[in-house]
Amino acid sequence: MQTDPRNGMEILGDEECWELLSAEVVGRLAVAPGGRPDIFPLNYVVRDGKVLFRTAEGSKLASLAVNQAVAFEVDGLETDQNLAWSVVVLGTARVVESDDEAALLEEVPLFPWNTAPKYHFIEIAPTQVTGRRFVAEGRQ
Repeated sequence: MQTDPRNGMEILGDEECWELLSAEVVGRLAVAPGGRPDIFPLNYVVRDGKVLFRTAEGSKLASLAVNQAVAFEVDGLETDQNLAWSVVVLGTARVVESDDEAALLEEVPLFPWNTAPKYHFIEIAPTQVTGRRFVAEGRQ
């Protein structure tokens, strides 16, 4: 186990980061079109070492047309051990435009939580995945 000497947080390895990412269903997408940051909660799945989500026309899709560099973050709390964790994926997002590829993704268990149709699949190809675990101080 590696520990960050500055703050005592456990540094998670790649395998554990992907296990944690794969076990969750809600994360946050951070984008910065035109240098103005924005963040969106969304549901997602991990497939073949990439993060996938669906979206409709709107802010997320417009943001990715301007700047494909994104951050994606998932965190959790292990209440039995009073530990919190966070995993961040930095990468490049792309709209899946191939009909063949989109047809394959229709089989992925990824469903919008609301009734608004979300026709666009977005795939985040990671350039860096980092994670950390730490004691959830002050938790009652």
